[in-house]
Amino acid sequence: MLVFGSGMLGVLALQAQPDAVALDFDEGRLQGRMQSRYGAAGVQRLGQWLAMLTAQKSRPLSQQLPAVNEFWNRAVVQTEDSMLWAQPDYWATPLETLGKGAGDCEDYVIGKYFSLLRLGVPGDRLRLIYVRARMGGVGSTQSIAHMVLGYYEVPTAEPLVLDSMVDFLLPSSQRKDLTPVFSFNAQGVYVAGAQPSSVDRITRWRDLLTRMKQEGFLP
Repeated sequence: MLVFGSGMLGVLALQAQPDAVALDFDEGRLQGRMQSRYGAAGVQRLGQWLAMLTAQKSRPLSQQLPAVNEFWNRAVVQTEDSMLWAQPDYWATPLETLGKGAGDCEDYVIGKYFSLLRLGVPGDRLRLIYVRARMGGVGSTQSIAHMVLGYYEVPTAEPLVLDSMVDFLLPSSQRKDLTPVFSFNAQGVYVAGAQPSSVDRITRWRDLLTRMKQEGFLP
């Protein structure tokens, strides 16, 4: 059985620290940056994202998770970094992804992760998970590198998987097409058989947070 929780990803039991990872932002600054860089279409998509967050703020988590997953899956067109950013691997901020209206799997996950932090989901319940995704159906040996977002009811639980390739949420045990490689969040990097390490080792994550702060996010 495919397991993303304790064991295969070596999940560490952490104390929730919502105040340390909650997402705040300067809405006026975001709108100004979006207007100057991406114009009216970008501002419209930003407004739709902000409206979704406002609508979901007081709703139960059972509604927030699928709503966030569906929003990003609908708002963003799947593409490659080489085509969109002329780089082999670029982690876009939520503002950049909404501005372009396009992104790759990491960009979907980043948007979902920070959306759920904004809605008050504790950061230790969310993991950005690198996986190998089997393509071509049952029996196929072809796979691609992919990223999904995992929600853990408790740090040692089996997560629900939010995926840009699937509109509905499923427990990890039902995603037999996915093989996890490692996971991370703002609190650490988790690899099977190893002690958790600092997320600062992921340079693209550090660069992402720096650019988000410049845009008006306060992650």
